[in-house]
Amino acid sequence: MDRFELLRLIEAVLFGSNEPLSERDLAARMPEDADIPGMLEELRGQYANRGVHLVQVGARWAFRTAPDLGPHLLLKKTVHRKMSRAALETLAIIAYHQPVTRAEIEEIRGVTTSRGTLDILLEAEWIKPRGRRRTPGRPVTWGVSDEFLDHFGLESVKALPGIEELKAAGLLDRRPGLGLVSAESEIDIEEVEDEPYEAVEPDAAISMDE
Repeated sequence: MDRFELLRLIEAVLFGSNEPLSERDLAARMPEDADIPGMLEELRGQYANRGVHLVQVGARWAFRTAPDLGPHLLLKKTVHRKMSRAALETLAIIAYHQPVTRAEIEEIRGVTTSRGTLDILLEAEWIKPRGRRRTPGRPVTWGVSDEFLDHFGLESVKALPGIEELKAAGLLDRRPGLGLVSAESEIDIEEVEDEPYEAVEPDAAISMDE
């Protein structure tokens, strides 16, 4: 297949998928010598001014509505379950401090985190286990998921708004206990990933008490 046909194929695969796909997922559907990264960037350029854009969601790729057209496509619906303040605070702490254990979340919030709070975030598929710390008790660490990034239109955790943006939007809780992020600090993904932890086996049961 020539490059034009390969571009058509990868475009069709992305359009036909109901969830974002990684480069590895795409490679499994393409010829072995296909330049996946190059074609993704080429497609992203081709769709830059279209009604849909090719965007990167974490380590995956998907077509999404152009941001300027979003207001024209909004539908109103009744929300049957509102996320609690505790869940929102916990989600924010996980997003800015990941990988983080339940004990660390409680230390930052200054209150005990109930089992139901993590259950809600897991049910929404906005958090996921990142592994176990190599410390006594081997506690589970938590981080945000690709679904979280996709929902909020973020390419990666580094795209999270900083403290000044949160203050300007009136969204920053000024209570000293939360400590989401300091004005002088930035999220260093490389440093976070270097923290010692052990991977959680896919079939391993995770206790909400951890």
